Amino acid sequence: MRILHTSDWHLGRSFHRESLLAGQAAFVDHLVETVRAERVDVVAVAGDVYDRALPPVDAVALLDDALARLRSAGARVVLISGNHDSALRLRFGSALFEASGVHVRTSPDASWEPVLIDDVAFYGIPYLEPELVRAGWELPGRSHAEAISYAMSRIRADAARHRASVVLSHCFVTGGQASDSERDISVGGVANVPLRAFDGVGYVALGHLHGRQRMSETVRYSGSPLAYSFSEAGHVKGSWLVTLPPGGADGPPEAEFVPAPVPRAVGRVRGELEELLTLPRYTAVEDHWLQVTLTDAVRPKSAMERLRARFPHALALVFDPAGAAPAAQPARLSGRPESEVALDFVREVRGEPAAPEEEDLLRQAIEASRAKETMA
Repeated sequence: MRILHTSDWHLGRSFHRESLLAGQAAFVDHLVETVRAERVDVVAVAGDVYDRALPPVDAVALLDDALARLRSAGARVVLISGNHDSALRLRFGSALFEASGVHVRTSPDASWEPVLIDDVAFYGIPYLEPELVRAGWELPGRSHAEAISYAMSRIRADAARHRASVVLSHCFVTGGQASDSERDISVGGVANVPLRAFDGVGYVALGHLHGRQRMSETVRYSGSPLAYSFSEAGHVKGSWLVTLPPGGADGPPEAEFVPAPVPRAVGRVRGELEELLTLPRYTAVEDHWLQVTLTDAVRPKSAMERLRARFPHALALVFDPAGAAPAAQPARLSGRPESEVALDFVREVRGEPAAPEEEDLLRQAIEASRAKETMA
């Protein structure tokens, strides 16, 4: 069996106010062509199909088109919800889709109910907010590791009945390399999930992190199809083409990375304004979406206007004068949990830290907000 592992489409996302819909549509074209050329049996989409719980109508139309064309190309589709998706909205019509070969898994309690395709069992673990499953699953704590481990224990018990098994999961596995474009998921407990939690299945198709990563021979992130932050400059985007051993034979699957088209590359340049405007070495990035860091001792006037004369797609401008102390990054942009940022705000406004009971109340409020968004 051949599986095309993809994730984190984030349909409807923009990049510094630039629409990415055309690039996302080109990625769908690429997926359909790959399915046909490589005779893919199953397309596994490991969450964050949309960029937000209420996606724009053109993003919904693109997903509708993608699913129809993938089926017409001959592949079944197994799809889970991620932390950006609304599980309830994404599962609309899923009972009808099932009969057509599109299998949408957004319910935590269905994680261990397999989709059987040619005697291979596919299990979809949607993004699990620990606080939402803790009571029903009788978890001892509030960590993502406990939630995933419980789901995987149920999956392993069922997978023993089948010749081969594949798991889709949307989470942060310990050791994974994050970028600036992933939403923090640490509220509600410890965010990291140990790699060993996924032992005992044939292949694990992960979503959430936006760079392709091989966590082990059987556990991989495909990454996002496009760069969604300047920290992803230099990433090679695409999907994993996975071939399971025939007949349930032992051994890891074969995995080949299939690069995706790049509608417009992203890049970062740094230097004084006059150097950036004149030196030939910057010619290669003139058509990139750019983050420009200026190191001039004095902030140049009309800097962005002048930069765009050479770099028409410059989108972000940072001023970091040479020799000056590095500017502190805003707390939320540094990848810290929302609760820590909020507590810093309280300390800054009051001049003293929040009391322990206030910390608990603040964290509960953030968890409730996260849970409400997930259920929306």
